[in-house]
Amino acid sequence: MSVFRLQSDWPPAGDQPKAIENLVKGLKKGMRKQTLLGVTGSGKTYTCANVIAQHGKPTLVIAHNKTLAAQLAQEYREFFPDAAVHYFVSYYDFYQPEAYLPVSDTYIEKDAQINEEIDRLRHASTQALLSRKDVIIVASVSCIYGLGSPEQYRQQNLQLSVGMKIGKTDVMRKLIGNHFERTIADVKSAQFRAVGNRVDVVPVSETFMYQIFFTGESISRISAVDPVSSRVIEEVQDIFLFPAKHFMTTDTEKNRAIKSIQAELKLQLAKFDKEGKLLEAERLKRRTTYDLAMIKEVGYCNGIENYSRHLSGKKPGEAPETLLSYFPHKADGTPDFLTIIDESHVSVPQIGAMYAGDQARKKNLVEFGFRLPSACDNRPLKSDEFEQRVGQVIYTTATPSLFEREVSEQIVEQIIRPTGLIDPEIVVRPILEKGAYKGQIFDFIAETEKTIARGFRVIATTLTKKMAEDLSVYLKDKKIKAEYLHSDIKTIERIQILTAFRKGEFDVIVGVNLLREGLDLPEVALIGILDADKEGFLRSETSLIQTIGRAARNSEGKVILYADHMTGSLDRAIGETTRRRNIQIAYNKEHGITPKTILKRIKDITEGMEKKHDKAVNAELALDIEIFEKATKKGKKGVYEKIVKIKEKEMQKAVKELDFETAAILRDEIVVLRKRMNPEDE
Repeated sequence: MSVFRLQSDWPPAGDQPKAIENLVKGLKKGMRKQTLLGVTGSGKTYTCANVIAQHGKPTLVIAHNKTLAAQLAQEYREFFPDAAVHYFVSYYDFYQPEAYLPVSDTYIEKDAQINEEIDRLRHASTQALLSRKDVIIVASVSCIYGLGSPEQYRQQNLQLSVGMKIGKTDVMRKLIGNHFERTIADVKSAQFRAVGNRVDVVPVSETFMYQIFFTGESISRISAVDPVSSRVIEEVQDIFLFPAKHFMTTDTEKNRAIKSIQAELKLQLAKFDKEGKLLEAERLKRRTTYDLAMIKEVGYCNGIENYSRHLSGKKPGEAPETLLSYFPHKADGTPDFLTIIDESHVSVPQIGAMYAGDQARKKNLVEFGFRLPSACDNRPLKSDEFEQRVGQVIYTTATPSLFEREVSEQIVEQIIRPTGLIDPEIVVRPILEKGAYKGQIFDFIAETEKTIARGFRVIATTLTKKMAEDLSVYLKDKKIKAEYLHSDIKTIERIQILTAFRKGEFDVIVGVNLLREGLDLPEVALIGILDADKEGFLRSETSLIQTIGRAARNSEGKVILYADHMTGSLDRAIGETTRRRNIQIAYNKEHGITPKTILKRIKDITEGMEKKHDKAVNAELALDIEIFEKATKKGKKGVYEKIVKIKEKEMQKAVKELDFETAAILRDEIVVLRKRMNPEDE
């Protein structure tokens, strides 16, 4: 029996039942690679969810960007509410990798801004894989980059239970050894504090806090507590605290690694001396010696991932551990999980390109003495290494490339949509102004205004980020609510923009190619593809078909291609769309189906990322307002003033007890309540 319970309000329809049956048969036959050729809006994710439920094994879903990964994670959570569905992407909001430019003698130090919430979700992913079987991880290409050893990560797991013979000091020492940070103020993720006879700790993968109480040299009680309101969620008997960092090692392994690093340093310094590279030798010696001192003292240093080969005991050139290492494997070492590569025509080339770019940068750092040669082993997987580590694969795409067609043991088509929706109407109009026709921008604005008046949304695609930004500003000047969306916008903000777009907070999104694949926006009834005849990556046959597909979730979908001449890509994209449209129309006519726009609940992954502080403040305010309204109905006055006085006393008490989290919540409540008491002060 499968460990996955699929929850859905509708059964498979259209081409879905046949696709599910064929894919599951392929998995049972042991097929290593299959392709689901599903047109946009045909429910590829739902089909894959049914395959996962029947196959019953942990699953990795790879998406080619963070926004699409977030959307897929939310969809799979809705399909599998009881399973562990997690989101694993790069935790950097900003990342400037370490690099050296020999032409200008410029060293660029690594600079990064880590998103703590995404880091928490990454730890939640790895912990779920090590502790559960009903796991679905939706990941970006970050899943092929180096990660700490799962065995060392598992071994460093700290298990505590009520009645366990261990003292408060020993627990604190073990937490520090697992890279938890001690604090005397608010406890955040991967931090702990000591208060009297207890230790408060927030696991790196959770949003709640454990309070561990001690009586003498044993644990007397463990409570799961809301870290903001201090309300007890539940009393627990056992807890598992995984390390705060993925790169972990025991003292024995650390000492072995230090000797190995020292040996490599000695060899590289000798090489530099022989080549007369005195500056490079001094630079390498100074940096590596400092890093070794940090590893000895605290077990960690900035850029410790560059020593990952030594810490893991791997051989030179051997592939690093990655997220794939955390998935289950059979006794003979072969992968025992399913991999689904979403929008594979983009994701597969992206996976293959990561290694070459990474090595070019690392070789400069090694050659000029900024890093040891072993730093090159901290890298993404090569294509063949990835292929060996993923087991059975299902590629999903509306536009399979030559790669999918060559490697797949079967290609399953899914052209008929359950909703009866057909591919959108395509119209070709000129770019340049001709007589009474004022050109693509003015025509697009006129069509946009008509579409918005009918209650729908609009997408425009441009060739550059600058064009996207300029067009969004121009649309705003024309009183059209518009926003631009491209790769410079942070991960969480991108998701929030798309959610606001679906809710109707603005009507037009202008993008480059970020909006092409996999974004589910049924409210969109018009897409304008500007400069559609500029042959290239953004206006290739594949790109055009994918962009056209964004309007296929709406029964009134329409796409305008602005072009002054027909390119080969335009001809082929229009021809393929017309072929699919004719098949869909014929099916609908035969079965008496009237196309219906997809109705999809507006929800996104960021709903689970609301700040804990804000949640607690809003919850308390709701209770205060409820008390006030009841008192007002009974004719009682001065209720707000009384509530504020009580809150002030509670705040002062919290400060005396060094409970700054509760004090901060009370402070913010008081500010809002005073504004309600004196609205004229606002």
